[in-house]
Amino acid sequence: MKAAQKPIHAVTTWVRRQPPKVKAFLGVVSAMVALVLLRMIVHDHDNLFVAAEAVHALGISVLIYKLTKEKTCAGLSLKSQELTALFLAVRLYCSFVMEFDIHTLLDSATLVTTLWVIYMIRFKLKASYMEDKDNFAIYYVVVPCAVLSVLIHPSTHHHIINKISWAFCVYLEAVSVLPQLRVMQNTKIVEPFTAHYVFALGIARFLSCAHWVLQVLDTRGRLLTALGYGFWPIMVLLSEVIQTFILADFCYYYVKSLMGGQLVLRLPSGVV
Repeated sequence: MKAAQKPIHAVTTWVRRQPPKVKAFLGVVSAMVALVLLRMIVHDHDNLFVAAEAVHALGISVLIYKLTKEKTCAGLSLKSQELTALFLAVRLYCSFVMEFDIHTLLDSATLVTTLWVIYMIRFKLKASYMEDKDNFAIYYVVVPCAVLSVLIHPSTHHHIINKISWAFCVYLEAVSVLPQLRVMQNTKIVEPFTAHYVFALGIARFLSCAHWVLQVLDTRGRLLTALGYGFWPIMVLLSEVIQTFILADFCYYYVKSLMGGQLVLRLPSGVV
């Protein structure tokens, strides 16, 4: 095991010593390689979106285990869960009035479990909730997302309220994890179940982003015109990319910690 860890340690040490621009370049290259592999392996790219929902559900299952077995919500951000419930509720509304499909059922299940997590943190396990660490002001993301959704939204034939709602949930989903990252930034030490959950979010966001990018490539850009005109198609893709890269740094340290056999993840300053 130690022999296998030596090259991994050497690589991670080399990457850590590189300047930010080189790290960013390596991240982009890694993402492109992953996209190429996914395009070769997954023939129906719609399955990537279902896979993203399944990984998200797996992450929530880890939370359920933590809350029911460990009887603690330490390290979890209530505000992130509330933002997640908000964008899921809005997306469900849009799905019901605009396009009812399998994603509607998946989002319904995710919303129910997210509301249960919120209930557990607010009432059953309130004594272990780190309210002082969960100090991200959510209006910093909700208000800009609301304003942006009014300014830039789909140009489809749907009612204006539905189009603005659709845009709002897309933008809010991209930044809903920020309060959770703030909690981890404040504590510096992330216990295993919380780390597994956030890593699952990172994988789910990447798969969702890959779904959109590969769909655009497969249709040779026709998907963008199907979404409408103006800035909206670009904002959809940009939102997917942003929510992926927000968690990229954490996922790197998670994998590094896992390879090193560490159960508790310790984050350097300025990681998230």
